Amino acid sequence: MKKRRVVILGSTGSIGTSALKVARDIPERMEVVGLAANHSVEELAAQAREFEVKKVALYDPSRYQELVSLLPSDVEVVVGPEGLLELATLEEADLVLVSIVGTAGLHPALAAVQSGKDLAVASKEILVMAGEVVMSSANQHGVTLLPVDSEHNAIFQCLDGHRGGVEEVSRIILTASGGPFRQRQDLSEVTVAEALKHPTWEMGQKITIDSSTLFNKGLEMIEARWLFGVPMSKVDVVVHPQSIVHSMVEFRDSSILAQLSTTDMCFAIQYAITWPERVQNTLPPLDFPQLAQLTFEEPRHDDFPALRLAREAGEKGGTLPAVLNAANEVAVAAFVAGKLSYQGISRVVEESMAAHIWEPSMDLDTVIRADEEARRLAQELI
Repeated sequence: MKKRRVVILGSTGSIGTSALKVARDIPERMEVVGLAANHSVEELAAQAREFEVKKVALYDPSRYQELVSLLPSDVEVVVGPEGLLELATLEEADLVLVSIVGTAGLHPALAAVQSGKDLAVASKEILVMAGEVVMSSANQHGVTLLPVDSEHNAIFQCLDGHRGGVEEVSRIILTASGGPFRQRQDLSEVTVAEALKHPTWEMGQKITIDSSTLFNKGLEMIEARWLFGVPMSKVDVVVHPQSIVHSMVEFRDSSILAQLSTTDMCFAIQYAITWPERVQNTLPPLDFPQLAQLTFEEPRHDDFPALRLAREAGEKGGTLPAVLNAANEVAVAAFVAGKLSYQGISRVVEESMAAHIWEPSMDLDTVIRADEEARRLAQELI
């Protein structure tokens, strides 16, 4: 059995802490060799001491001395974007888990791929912004991209070992919980507190609000298009409030394969770590008699424009997905700050996309420039 030596970028976030739970559960298969966080120095230091890592990265350089004071003298601390790049290319690592929210994970992810590391992807922005660049680089360097999102991990499991290839796939069906407003008709007075009450998952602030608007699912649609090499026309979304069926694949013979488990990210993270093998753990299995029922609904497309906008961006490609992602980040931050209404989020994204001068080129510099311009435009619209 192979033990994977793993670097975790974003170790103090929800995905990162779940990954460390997996490391505790299967220590014979997972060794943590590097950790990175934004500014949570106390938590990062505690993690580094527990897992005895020798190198950590802190994105916020202003807290460098504070972190150093909390660590053993033999632990090296690197800071800023350059520190993330150092950790992503750590010689002794063979897998880099990127769970950094936003665009900060893009350069480290590419650096990891270019240095021959397999990449476990939990940050949607990496493939939404630069899916063509990342997948091309992964193919060039012979590395594997392992999805950590529960939905994409489910699709990965359904397709794993399928000898017919993606040409036999009729549809990739991503499941969405529907968020806290699945049955709410009037969205004009939604508060931040209400948007942060996700019915089934505990996640960070940005992704929780994205789940309520369905932008999270829209980003996943674009991500699936690149991960699995299918056109956007083959990517669908269905609302599944129980979040037990994590996603499905429909094949051309109309058969459907689905992956089910309880709502715990550790399932997806462990499969990414131990792939192509499955390993026993302490996670709870499903108790079917206790499930009561599994239900499915069509998304309310008129009330949640995110799915339409994401499909448009994914079909057009080029720089448009980066614009959708950047405008959404700015709009969500404005909503949280009380500067934008809830329904204003999708309005700002749609207007940013409409105003964008599209470019087909998918080199990284073009993507980053489109991202920066979209952020400026979105701020002006707000």
